[in-house]
Amino acid sequence: MDRDLSEDDSVVDLSFEAESPLAPPIELLERLPSYDWLLQGSGQQIFFPPLEAPGRSQERRSWSSFLEHRLPMVTEEVAREALLSFVNSKCCYGSEAASDLIIQELKQQTVCRYRLETFSESRISEWKFEPFTNHLVDGPQRGASPRLWDIKVQVPPMFQEDTKKFQVPHSALVKECHKCHGHGRYKCSGCHGASMVRCSSCSGAKRKAKQPRRCQMCSGSGRRRCSTCSGRGNKTCVTCRGEKKLLHFIQLIIMWKNSLFEFVSEHQLNCPGELLAKAKGENLFKDENVVVYPIVDFPLREISLASKRGIAEHSSKLASRARILQQRQTIELIPLTEVHYWYQGKTYVYYIYGTDHKVYVVDYPERYCCGCTII
Repeated sequence: MDRDLSEDDSVVDLSFEAESPLAPPIELLERLPSYDWLLQGSGQQIFFPPLEAPGRSQERRSWSSFLEHRLPMVTEEVAREALLSFVNSKCCYGSEAASDLIIQELKQQTVCRYRLETFSESRISEWKFEPFTNHLVDGPQRGASPRLWDIKVQVPPMFQEDTKKFQVPHSALVKECHKCHGHGRYKCSGCHGASMVRCSSCSGAKRKAKQPRRCQMCSGSGRRRCSTCSGRGNKTCVTCRGEKKLLHFIQLIIMWKNSLFEFVSEHQLNCPGELLAKAKGENLFKDENVVVYPIVDFPLREISLASKRGIAEHSSKLASRARILQQRQTIELIPLTEVHYWYQGKTYVYYIYGTDHKVYVVDYPERYCCGCTII
């Protein structure tokens, strides 16, 4: 006789219930400080950073000493060696052209790269729950939950991104599991608590069509043990894992991000700007502090404008949702050389950029396949 659990109060048919309730317990929200959070549709809360007094005052700088800085010139020998090194690193480039070419002209130019890094910390909270295993509960009986920005944590090294999660002190709350209503188990959705299901081989007829012998799969009973619950008729609640109760709490998520703004000054040569943005340069100027100020009166006006624009963008982007911990702005000099050379009656061009003499080839005469990138 099939077992029927419909009248068993300890196991209820709740398999259709959602794994997570639509909203956190009202008691949990009531414990949060109401003056610095904003409830989002995802159940997360953004905590606005407190206002801070401005740091140091802006300093005037003299750029006369920086103007005297000069990078080493690229000679024909250096230009040839750079191309040979590049060609030897490519499987489908011949080295004969790099060895025998005749350099006709070297056009050299120095570009400036401005870079602003802003290291910031943002905090959001989210409602979490987990099975309650009768461990110590850090609830309101131990004190009021602190404001999210008052929680002290170890800050990672400056400009190194990281994310950490913490349970907010005194925010825990134990409640009955919303999935199984505190029973720890619920009826199997496959057999609806009966532990047996209709035989799939004979469709419950106890014997197959046009066959006098009884069905061998169900031994003529027309029913088989439910494979979903292994014949138990019920399953352990996956939400509380059979513990019947859940521990609800507020989880603080702290994210340290490094925002980057870059600008490369204009140049007259036909080298892609994305290569110069990644090129290795020589540091000309560095300013690092909690807050940096726009560069003014730099000989290249576009660098001063880029500094002003970058700082304004970061301030606008982060002001309402993050706390700026440190800023760093640099100006680097990037050497760029356009090399015109002659080989077998034709003129070609390649570029040498960066202090480590990277090469960008426009049209190399001895390229045999399309398997290699040209940068």
